[in-house]
Order: sequence, then C-alpha cells, then structure tokens
Amino acid sequence: MLSVVPTPIGNLEDITLRALRVLKDCDIILCEDTRRTKILLEKYNIKKQLISCHSYNQKKRVELLIELLKNNKNVVYVTDSGTPCISDPGWELVSKAIENNFCVECLPGPTAFVPALVCSGLPTDGFVFLGFLPRKKSKIKKLLTSVSSIKKTIIFYESPHRIKRTIELCKSIFKPETKLVIARELTKKFEEFIRGTIETVYNEILKREEIKGEIVVLLY
Repeated sequence: MLSVVPTPIGNLEDITLRALRVLKDCDIILCEDTRRTKILLEKYNIKKQLISCHSYNQKKRVELLIELLKNNKNVVYVTDSGTPCISDPGWELVSKAIENNFCVECLPGPTAFVPALVCSGLPTDGFVFLGFLPRKKSKIKKLLTSVSSIKKTIIFYESPHRIKRTIELCKSIFKPETKLVIARELTKKFEEFIRGTIETVYNEILKREEIKGEIVVLLY
C-alpha cells in the first residue's frame, strides 16, 4: 500500500495519532526532504529508512515505488509540510500506483489554506484554490483576471519576496472594495493575519521592509 501522510505546516504537534501509527508501521518512507522529515520523526522517536523524493527526481522514484509495492512493502510518502500533492510533489506517485492497481490511501491532515480560510473572516461556503501563482507577471495577470468575477473566495500561495508585487497587481484587477487577507506563518510563533480592503492591506505591507514566512492570500 502507498500511504500519503500529511505532516505539520509549522507546529510539530499538529499530527494525528493515525499518522504517527502509519509512520511507525510502514516499511519505508519516501519524503521531499530527508532532513525535514528526520526532525519530525526524531520528535516522535520513529526510526525508518528515508529516501528523498521531490519534484526533480519524482519520475525516477516512481519506478522505485512500484518495485517496493510489488514486493509487498508498505510505503509512506510525505512532503516537507502539509498534504502531499496539494501544491506539493506526489501526484505522479499516486497516479502510477493506481495505474498499477495498488492500494492508495490519503490520511486527513494539515493543509495551509484551510486554517487561513477559516480565520480569514471571508465566506467559506465556496472557494477557488489556485495553488502557487505563475512566476511571470503576464501569466499572473491572466490567471487572476480569469477568476476576478467569480463570487467565491479566491485563495493562492505566494512567496515573501513577491507578495508586494502581487498585491499591487491585484489592485489593478479587482474592485477597490474587494476584501483581502494575508495569512502568514500559520501555526508558528509569529502567525499573523492582515485583513482589510486591497488598498489598506497593500498600504500596510508597504510599510514593512520585509515580510517573512510562507504566505496564503485570500480575496473576496
């Protein structure tokens, strides 16, 4: 069996009892970064063989995964944080395992945009999740323009060094009264929510020399 196991996005206590059991009982763990996964495993006194499997070597690791499953091994896949396949590597592993008729399970667990949405104060009855935005400004503009008229909360991830440029671009696409929330460092010591209209949030982040941490952006 291939078990897709979500891991904490910040606070290492945000892991389920089931996830710990699956990690303890598996034969081998494929992980995005062995160093990051080792920190989690050491906290819970779990000792397993770790093999790196990230976006750059995922295709090669698919062959290894299928071989392990053919030999009746229980394999776990984890990424650095959150749920694999959700703006993270993993979908090729899942796809090929299913294609080869092996059992795949995904445990419920941490995903950054969910607590961001719940604590944003924006409507939660429907949303559009865009994942990470493209790098090119023209592609970002095209994508955001395509969803700007949707009457649902729009969510995406953005990096700290691009956030000011992206919010400035949002100002040119969305209506002035559009509500915007920046959620950063979720579940960590310096967790913060910046809420307001696009203009007020943009003015707030302009005051700061730098913005650190992983960022979730929400608009409505």
